[in-house]
Amino acid sequence: MTNAIFETGGKQYRVKEGDEIYIEKLDAEENTKVKFDKVLAIFGEDDPLIGSPYIKGATVAAKVVKSGKAKKIIVYKMKRRKGYHRKQGHRQPYTKVIIEKISVKTAKSKSTRESKEQEDGA
Repeated sequence: MTNAIFETGGKQYRVKEGDEIYIEKLDAEENTKVKFDKVLAIFGEDDPLIGSPYIKGATVAAKVVKSGKAKKIIVYKMKRRKGYHRKQGHRQPYTKVIIEKISVKTAKSKSTRESKEQEDGA
């Protein structure tokens, strides 16, 4: 099973194919495909690939399921004995995506794939 760590919206997510995650809101319609190219690391059956800071040619493809707002949180500020208090609500917007494919297109991965294919064929 291949895992990847990618960055979007100022946060990092560790995912595998088939995962459903909630990320910061994207400007994408429902049922559209998006690609994340800021891939930091990929872990699979082979040696892990670590970027510096990103892996060139690596992408994480995902499908947008829906966009919405999270549950309301209450932000309450108060200063004791001063008569100051403020109550404010906040709902964070999000986008729900399903990870479809993790792909790598680097020279290192191609050479290791070719050598494995030759070993399997011989």
